[in-house]
Amino acid sequence: MPLIKAAVCHEFGAPLVVEDVELRAPEGREVEVTLDAVAICHSDISYAGGGWGGSLPAVYGHEAAGRISATGDQVSGLAPGDSVIVTLIRACGSCPSCASGRPVICETPYDGDTGPLKTKDGSKLHQAMASGAFAEKVVVDQAQVVKISPDIPKDAACLIACGVITGVGAVVNAAALRPGQDVVVIGAGGVGLNAIQGARIAGARRIVAVDMSEEKLEIAREFGATDGVLATDNKPWRKVAGLVGRAGVDAVIVTVGAIPAYDDAPKYLAAGGRVVMVGMPHSGDVSTYEPVMLAAMGQGMVGSKMGDVVIQRDIPWMVDLYTQGRLKLDQLISGRWSLGQINEAIDDTKTGAARRNVILFDR
Repeated sequence: MPLIKAAVCHEFGAPLVVEDVELRAPEGREVEVTLDAVAICHSDISYAGGGWGGSLPAVYGHEAAGRISATGDQVSGLAPGDSVIVTLIRACGSCPSCASGRPVICETPYDGDTGPLKTKDGSKLHQAMASGAFAEKVVVDQAQVVKISPDIPKDAACLIACGVITGVGAVVNAAALRPGQDVVVIGAGGVGLNAIQGARIAGARRIVAVDMSEEKLEIAREFGATDGVLATDNKPWRKVAGLVGRAGVDAVIVTVGAIPAYDDAPKYLAAGGRVVMVGMPHSGDVSTYEPVMLAAMGQGMVGSKMGDVVIQRDIPWMVDLYTQGRLKLDQLISGRWSLGQINEAIDDTKTGAARRNVILFDR
């Protein structure tokens, strides 16, 4: 079986190890993608740190772009040489969720322990999030990829695979924000900046970024925030109410996995508003809120996985926005690293200062 280089997690919380692993050829509906770029997402860091448990050893990484290098015998519409974005959204197309237009919550299980990866000696190697993209190549289901123009830079394109669709989709799909409405985005990191872009594209009247860092609030303005409020201020929701000129906002997008952010999120809402839960705390973490207030004010809370996107519909739209200059991707990249530098890239991401760090495979 062919060997490729991959960054393997052998122990939660320990540095990843770049080593040779086996990757079998694609079968049936699968495609092999030779990767050009993969971004570091906080979900990868949470998994590698043991925050959500999971099977080890594992290869993480799920925000990638590259070129198809082989296909299974049941693949249609894709061919070797095609440039593609690779996502973690593995959808069967026929379960109740897929049939109702929600492929991000496909009900057909996938066991990454029995996927295309093996250790060099042929032992189990978990393909995390159905991707395993901290590697030179991946073998994934054809449903997980979207063909793009080869002219789109891969370091920019890979960002669409998770952070962009999650942030933009949380606003336009999950919150269904209408032109003229007001929105608060809690957290101005990679996903938060994309939620801010989504609100701008959707025609929001006021887009208020809430973060712990004044520097991040300034960056948020570059991406479309009309205002910024420090989360450390006394009762920051009151400051937001003053900015928008009413009791609250129509939507609060929580993009950080921090329990205090979830505890406070409903306090920013106007009557009839909705909290969209995007950021993922560690398993077992619990938030508190007053149900009576949500009921009395007709408010709601909804989870949003991967922006509730349909990738074959939404990714081409976002790529087109990028080519028009209406969606910022290049500006999201904080640093470019090689696969051998992946632990340094992860450490830099953990500082909270990075927007998105990208691993390039030609380095």
